[in-house]
Amino acid sequence: MRLTDLPTPALLVDLDVLEANIAHASARARDLEVAWRPHGKTHKCPEIARMQLLAGAVGLTASTLAEVRAFAAAGVQDLTWALPVPVSRVGEALDLAADLAVGGGALHLVADHPDAVTTLDAAARSASVLLKVDCGAHRAGVDPLDPAAIDLAVAIATAPHLRFAGVLAHAGHAYRCRSRAEAAGVAAHERDETVAFADRLRRAGLEVPVVSVGSTPTVAAVDHLVGVTEIRPGNSVYHDAFQVAVGTCGLADCAVSVMATVIGRHPARDAAVLDAGTLALSADPGPRHVDPDCGFGVLLDLAGAPIPAFRLVGLTQEHAVVHGPLTHGLLPWGSRVRVIPNHACLAVACHERIHGVRRGRVEVTWSLARGW
Repeated sequence: MRLTDLPTPALLVDLDVLEANIAHASARARDLEVAWRPHGKTHKCPEIARMQLLAGAVGLTASTLAEVRAFAAAGVQDLTWALPVPVSRVGEALDLAADLAVGGGALHLVADHPDAVTTLDAAARSASVLLKVDCGAHRAGVDPLDPAAIDLAVAIATAPHLRFAGVLAHAGHAYRCRSRAEAAGVAAHERDETVAFADRLRRAGLEVPVVSVGSTPTVAAVDHLVGVTEIRPGNSVYHDAFQVAVGTCGLADCAVSVMATVIGRHPARDAAVLDAGTLALSADPGPRHVDPDCGFGVLLDLAGAPIPAFRLVGLTQEHAVVHGPLTHGLLPWGSRVRVIPNHACLAVACHERIHGVRRGRVEVTWSLARGW
């Protein structure tokens, strides 16, 4: 199938770049001497999960139980649900964990509150639980310097029906960095705080099998991960305009784009309209802390080359407004363009399927694990 045979908006993945990104992520984990458990929320795709396993991933991380189900059905036997378990999903999560255990697999759950630990223990026959650590993002997790954090780890380890699997951190604040050098500082802090907390737990008499860290910016920038056992980068499978802006990768490393059609031209105000709005690209504002005029993605031609002097300046539900010099017949009505989204994870979540492209032709179409 040719690209132009697809209706728009359409989510595309360049298979050559995808394969190179997977190989690079695997090599990075080997260089850092840690296990690689990529976060599947970026791609939500069982076929890509299998590619990552074949490249050396020990398992996958998931954000939703829908992803857990899809990856487990694809043969992923070792999964971490990285969201602190909501009380409304405890029974469902434990059922999935039990199903995986029958085949020798495991679903590791995450907790950061005493009530969650009590609820899990009361409902479980056996469950593997990781303690979430806040290393600076201040979104979820225990304060590793608070003595109550050690008490909570002990509560997990001594609960009759729980197994303390270790500690898990996510330096989400790395996305506030402006450069690779700043990300390296956040990465070092994430590593040092989490490893030091694991050491305090060991001195308190606990075994800490897993010390898990890592986002795409921090894994790319960190100098070493001594004391860490695994990393969980997700975005590195695709990359996006944000990662380019903060120095994680180059534009050529971005595997995902959204193909759109020019459905309006207004040369008097140098504006064109595309049929890919927030429901195709997401409304992520992008790296405005690096470039206030970054817009809502990077515009490419159908072959994947950047179109200079054009910016996506506005999005509504089904429309994108592009500003640029509409002279010499640029962006004619009915033509196709591609947009590298600001945030690949959010853009992918807008779509039901993704089309794998190589040398201008569609090789495969994969369904995505949407929902919760």
